[in-house]
Formats: sequence, structure tokens, C-alpha cells
Amino acid sequence: MKKLNYLVFVFIIFIISNHIEAQNYVGVTVDNYAGIHSLTSNPSNVVDSRFKADINLISISAFGGSDYFGINVNDIIKSDGGFDFETDAKKFPSDANNFFANADILGPSFMFNLSPKSSIAIVSRVRAFFNINNISGELYENISDNFDTGNDFDFNSEDLSGTAHVWAEAGLVYGRILVDKKQNFLKGGITLKYLQGAGGVFINSPNFTGQYDATNETLTTTGELKYGISQDFDNNDIDFKNLTAGFGADIGFTYEYRPNIDRDSVTRKHNKYKLKIGASITDIGSINYKESTVTTYDLNATADASNFDDDTEDFLDNNYTNTEETLAQEIMLPTAFHFLADYRIKNKLYVSLQTHLSLIKKNAPNSNSITNSVTLAPRLETRSFSLYSPVSFRQHGDFAWGAGLRFSGLMIGSGSILSNLLSNTTKTTDIYIGLKIPLYQ
Repeated sequence: MKKLNYLVFVFIIFIISNHIEAQNYVGVTVDNYAGIHSLTSNPSNVVDSRFKADINLISISAFGGSDYFGINVNDIIKSDGGFDFETDAKKFPSDANNFFANADILGPSFMFNLSPKSSIAIVSRVRAFFNINNISGELYENISDNFDTGNDFDFNSEDLSGTAHVWAEAGLVYGRILVDKKQNFLKGGITLKYLQGAGGVFINSPNFTGQYDATNETLTTTGELKYGISQDFDNNDIDFKNLTAGFGADIGFTYEYRPNIDRDSVTRKHNKYKLKIGASITDIGSINYKESTVTTYDLNATADASNFDDDTEDFLDNNYTNTEETLAQEIMLPTAFHFLADYRIKNKLYVSLQTHLSLIKKNAPNSNSITNSVTLAPRLETRSFSLYSPVSFRQHGDFAWGAGLRFSGLMIGSGSILSNLLSNTTKTTDIYIGLKIPLYQ
């Protein structure tokens, strides 16, 4: 059965399931020995790598957060399973709260060199994205409490939107060295993706306002709400049997400044740069679900909230006039721009600056977006071992400090584990783990 509640409560489901993360593989992708994992942010990394070949077995990365909840992780640890998000978490309600989460499963994938100047990779992934933007925090709280409140309240959610989308992708990555002259080196890469969409759910409302009368237990609202779901999509039992095809792409370039390089003594197994700069655009594309059911609700009415019972769709159907139609609905991928500056301090010690910026408008209907962030990450890097500690400033005002390590083919870490343990009001959290078989130069 379709449930609008899914778009709001999926965030809590992500937390309880412990499948949470921020931008994917925070700290790992800048590592010169990241191999396949670095291709998720810039496909040009496939060429001139430190590998003869790199084979990913399985990797999982996830991300989640909200500017509505603030969580003390130590309270969860000490609660022995008794932590209640509704009563124990700190809350920061506004007329424009946001919830966001994504999970990225990197499946069997491999990369190898075609020639000294070109390389190729085949990458398989399963991804899930969730965004809900500009929802009234007070309205959300009362929906989750079944309007069990003795207080009146008003709300005004402009440009309310939400999208949950699940898809698989198979990517063909090609990279080539474009310039290799003395101190200057430039390479480029592109990923062409064949997408298989499992489906999605989406809502949007340009202007949703209302007042709750606690004495009469009535909710008076104005505006219009559109709710859509792709054909045969069951958010309680997601499968990949009925898939919809689509296409996507990534493109990226990397420049390296290589002073004082002795070309006779330095080989491809060495890092040659003093400064590396990369730029890329990822997730260009969309999936068009041809037979989506779209319901439009006229919210200009007064509803009896005394019998609200957690089923938002039933509440809407019973209290508001609606029309239903079958339409083709295109869900956009979370297109983003990525920038990297990586500086070699000395020997095996590096520091990097990364930015991840969404190219999808926050309130764009039928679309997902990444959380904008800036990350500064010092690291100790060797062929068989790397250690990094990223510090990030994330959209919606959250600070994240994490740690991670790579030991040969095993990588594990989090871009926020340290700040999660130290902060009283954590708003984002993440974790990743991966296993691969590296074949070094």
C-alpha cells in the first residue's frame, strides 16, 4: 500500500538500520590508491593510477541527516537500546526543515590499463537517494505524534518537495592522458552509465500553509499537493524485477603540477605531483517512468485531525478533493560538481581540499540532490596503508570530523565519527566499508 509517510519516516528507518553516511567514501576518494572508489567522484582517476588493475569485491557507503533532529550519540550508546528519537533527540523545527539520506553499494567492478596513455573500468552500483525539502518541522512533529497536542500552531511550507529513488547502474569508464610535458600533466575521463530504475516516490507543493486548532482538533490548510509513485513500486518491499532503463554520465579532468621530476628514475608506481587539481560533474541524466500514478490534492479545506492514525495518504483521501492520473514522470539523478586540490606536503604526507556542490535546485520537483560540503583532509599515504582524518562543513550548518584507514584491500571509516562522539547535537552521520583486490604497479 502506498504511504506518504514513507517520505518523512524513511530518514528514521535509515538511522535505525545503521546504514547512514554523508558524501560517499569521505577521505578515501582522494587517496592515490583508492582505485575504483575514486572513479565515483572523478572518472579521470582511472588513468595513470598506481595500479596494474584494481578489483572491487563489495563496498558500502551511506549518508543521512536532518536539520530538524539533533542527536547525542553518547546517549544512544548509554541507552542500551532504549533511545527514543521522538522524545530524546533535540529538535530544531522551522518552516523549512530538510531530511536527506543516501546509500551506495559498489558491487563487482574492475579497472585496468589499456596502454601507457589510456585505461578502462567497468563499475556496478546500486544506489538509493532520499530528500525532503522545506517541510514544516512543527507539522512533521504533529503528524508523527498523530496530532496529540494541546497547542495551536501555524505553518507555512513554501516549495515543499520530496523524492525517494532507487536504481542500479553499470558504468563504462574510459580515461586518457591528454598532456604530459615536463612540469605539466593533464588527464581526462568519462563514464557512460546504463541505468536500471527500481522506482520512486515524489511529492511537491509550491505553497502549503495551514493552522491547527487544538480546541476543535481541526487542521485548516491552503494550497495544492502532488503525490506520485512509479508503476509497481512498493517502498516496503523494493525489488529489481520491474526495471526502467535510463542513461547517465560523469565527466572529469585532473591536472598535476610536477616540478623537479627526473623522468628516468620515476615510474608509474610513484606519485609525481606537488599539487593536483581535479574537477568533475557526476550523475548527469535521468530515468523516465512512463506509467506513474500522480494524485493532486486540493488542500483548500478544513480537516478533522482527531482521527489521524499514522496513514497520511488515507487522511488526505478522506479529507481533501483529489484527482488521479497516469503520467510519464522523469526523475533526475543527483547531478553534482566536485572540485579537488591535493597538496603533497612532504614524502608520504598530504592534505586535500574537496568541495561537493549540487547542480540540482533544492526545491526542484522529481529530483534528488547531494548535500553541499567542503572537506579538508590531511592524510598519511603509502602503497599498502593510508590514514586520514577529514574535517567537513556541511549544508544546513553541520560540522563533521571523521577518521578512516585503508590497509591493502580493506578500507573502513567515517567522515563524522569523531564529531558524532563529541557533539551533543549531531545532525549528520556517515560510515563506509569496502573490500577489494589491488594489483599494484
